[in-house]
Amino acid sequence: GGVNMSEENVKAGCASCGVAVIDDIKLTKCTDCDLVRYCTDACQREHNSQHQQECKKRAAELRDEILFKQPEGTHFGDCPICMIPLPLDREKYCTWTCCSKVICRGCAHANILREEDKKLQHACPFCRKPVPSTLEQGDKQTMKRVAANDPVAMLRKGIQQHKKGDYRSAFEYYT
Repeated sequence: GGVNMSEENVKAGCASCGVAVIDDIKLTKCTDCDLVRYCTDACQREHNSQHQQECKKRAAELRDEILFKQPEGTHFGDCPICMIPLPLDREKYCTWTCCSKVICRGCAHANILREEDKKLQHACPFCRKPVPSTLEQGDKQTMKRVAANDPVAMLRKGIQQHKKGDYRSAFEYYT
């Protein structure tokens, strides 16, 4: 007869001969699927023909789980375009003055490629407003967002004032 392949029995004994863990025999698990255990290499070879199809299926499922597992989010939230969590590294995302959206560098790069391909004016990848050509224009856009009580714009303006040494003004923007 065959070995009962219920989950309990698989974890308790060799999938080929049925020798149990309680018999002081160390069982090694199948490295591809982690579904079955064997007491010897000979048992593994003997059981291979019965196990091969199930093993390949489970190994593919495990690879898919790893491949398609969604990364854990960060306190920065998700990129509003690709919906992938924004990285902790500040060099890998950017904030746009027009709409105060934080966009990952991948989406920003894809937008640049699209603009170059179609010979378009450089614009925000989210709201499509033209990118300001001067710092004054960018500051004007930021102030519009501050006037609308946009927390990202207020933080950005507070950081800007803090860097200038205007701590009182920075505090006003922070709070």
